Amino acid sequence: MHKKEIYTAGKELREAEKVLILIHGRGGSAREFLTLANRLNTPDFAILAPQATDFTWYPNSFLAPVAQNEPAYSSALEMLLELLEDIKETGIASENIYFVGFSQGACLTLEFVTRNAQRFGGIAAFTGGLIGDKINTENYSGDFNGTPIFIGTGDPDPHVPVERVEASAEILKEMNANVEVKVYKNRPHSISENELKLANQFVFN
Repeated sequence: MHKKEIYTAGKELREAEKVLILIHGRGGSAREFLTLANRLNTPDFAILAPQATDFTWYPNSFLAPVAQNEPAYSSALEMLLELLEDIKETGIASENIYFVGFSQGACLTLEFVTRNAQRFGGIAAFTGGLIGDKINTENYSGDFNGTPIFIGTGDPDPHVPVERVEASAEILKEMNANVEVKVYKNRPHSISENELKLANQFVFN
């Protein structure tokens, strides 16, 4: 089960008008992932990066049956919901809350925001898709109300099939998100300079 261990940078939460939540990938460190904010147009943001227990949000592939990733998977979603509620309690509205995730963290980001769809500031998912051996649309509710969502991915990618990225994007669009998908041929499993540029233009403009 995940503890609510949050690393921070940027402005103090109670002094900021906008917040960025950074969700690291499998084996990643929240402390290290905080540095990604230096590459994004977030100079006046409070930056929050939760740390996965044992550096992994859930044990198996995001395409595995959900039961095989429990209880860590549900614990991760619950922790993010608590964090979102904590931020809102400081007076920051959802339209000023942003999410960025990479790989396993991008999958978790997309799954979380789609289960809790509302007008967020913006979302960037660097190589990710909705979670499960099948996409269960019954889990998703709400209205993104035009939230800009950028998804970048490689084709092929060793962990995230482009078909799942595209299927996820269609669901986001149906829920009234403004979605931009960029597929990079033979790109390594990483975050490219071009993805950061497009995320800044589309999400953090």
